[in-house]
Amino acid sequence: MKFRHRWAATALFVVATGVSTLAHAASISGQGTWESTLQGRDLDGNLSTAEAYYDMSLNITWLANANYAGTAMTWANANTWAAGLNPYSSGITGWRLPTTIDADGTDNDLLGNDGCSYIYFYQGIDCGYNIIIASEMSHMFYATLGDKAYTNSYGTAPQPGWGLTNTGPFSNVQSYYYWSATADPYTFPGYAWYFDFSNGLQNSIGKTNGFYAWAVHSGDVGAAVSSVPVPAAVWLFGSGLAGLFGFARRRARPA
Repeated sequence: MKFRHRWAATALFVVATGVSTLAHAASISGQGTWESTLQGRDLDGNLSTAEAYYDMSLNITWLANANYAGTAMTWANANTWAAGLNPYSSGITGWRLPTTIDADGTDNDLLGNDGCSYIYFYQGIDCGYNIIIASEMSHMFYATLGDKAYTNSYGTAPQPGWGLTNTGPFSNVQSYYYWSATADPYTFPGYAWYFDFSNGLQNSIGKTNGFYAWAVHSGDVGAAVSSVPVPAAVWLFGSGLAGLFGFARRRARPA
């Protein structure tokens, strides 16, 4: 049975809950695999900063700025924008949007590669929640960053700790919809796949909607950085501990 109108419910969910499109999550050490599977890459000629991250699990490179375009756009414009990128005047071209896998026959209607289905909507096959292997963005959300969907695999919602709680080393990850490079002509003509970083939903919708775009590059591109800056939240935490210990030492001195 084809998925038809779930996207509208999702849009209402975002409005009703007041989900912000601004990134406000932090880097959370120990959540997800980002600390071991991402390697910083230089694009601007300064080897002490990372403008991109090579994802060893997916063999692709993500721009460090998840909203490098600075605006939402239609699916066609998002693909055109990514294809024309030369980020930071690096001379590295060939960027694209992340891809989605339309899993063949997983909805048991024997039609094969046929678009979004809701039969396994909570168990994460290719459409719905808790998907890890069916798209590059879902893998980023669930595996790399270790974030949780609004609903668990049994359909119970909201589950504790859901949402974009961890952004790893990336900046400007929008808690909203991001376009996939993959069209979905099987659910409805003029549809394309997207991923919602506010609640972990993967689905398809009309290409004329204005969503965000996160550029990736196949393979490992850019120069290895000499050091990756410690996330600001971790640095502040460490500085606070150092100050606390210094204060304790001062208090411990004899009068």
